[in-house]
Amino acid sequence: MSVFGKKEEAAVNPKSMNQLGPGTVISGDLRSESDIRIDGKVEGNVSTKSKLVIGSSAVIQGNAVCANGVIEGTINGNVEAGDLLILTKTALISGDISIKKLVVEEGARFNGRCTMGIAVARNSENEEAKTRPIKQQAQ
Repeated sequence: MSVFGKKEEAAVNPKSMNQLGPGTVISGDLRSESDIRIDGKVEGNVSTKSKLVIGSSAVIQGNAVCANGVIEGTINGNVEAGDLLILTKTALISGDISIKKLVVEEGARFNGRCTMGIAVARNSENEEAKTRPIKQQAQ
C-alpha cells in the first residue's frame, strides 16, 4: 500500500526470468507468469505460462506445465507443454508427455506415454493447463 492509501499492483514483466541455482532445493509447488530456469531441485509441481528451462543438473520431483520448454535435466513426473518441448541429449523424463510439437536430440530419454498434436494444445488453452498443476503421479 502506498503512502496515499492506494493499493499498488505488482506489474508482471513477461520478459523477466526466475532462476533457481545449483544446490538450491525447493519443497512445494512453483508457479510463475514469466520464464523459469531451474538448475537446482524442486520437490513439487512447476508451472509457468511462459518458457521453462530445466538445466542439466536440475531434478524435478513432480509435474511440469509450460507454454514452451527446454529439458536438459531430470523430471520424475508428467510434462505438458502448450506448444514446443525440446529434449536435449542429457534429458531424462520418467512420466507422460503431452505437447503440440516435440524436438528430441539423440541421447535424450523418456519413460512414459507421449501425446502430441493440435488437440493437446487446444485442451491446454481451454482448461488453462499451463498454470494448473497436473495430478502427481503415483510413486
